[in-house]
Amino acid sequence: MGGRWRGGLRDGRGTLTVHGEGGEVRVPLEIATSYRARTRGLLGRDSVDGAILLSPANSVHTFGMRIPIDVAYLDRHLKVIAVRTMSPGRLGLPRLRSRHVLEAEAGVMAAGWGVRVGVRVTVDA
Repeated sequence: MGGRWRGGLRDGRGTLTVHGEGGEVRVPLEIATSYRARTRGLLGRDSVDGAILLSPANSVHTFGMRIPIDVAYLDRHLKVIAVRTMSPGRLGLPRLRSRHVLEAEAGVMAAGWGVRVGVRVTVDA
């Protein structure tokens, strides 16, 4: 998927590519587009292999989670508009321009992958 969500993706696996200042970083990705997969998300997990993309989504919560997570809110062009780290038991505020949300283990997005406001990502299913 180029810079814009083209739809048609289903629940499954893919690759997230972060187009940051230091070059491209590829990350294993779970894709959650169905209501059931989005509501389940990372609940009850002790770790994450890469990241999970929730779409459509403009907010998340961490009730029932066992680990803190990094959350990146993406606009319709898959550009990062906000990044937060959330502890278990929190409710994130909705982001008006957000169309998709990325979740990963706390600490990996900015430090490991270069995910920060203004960075563009692409998704390959």
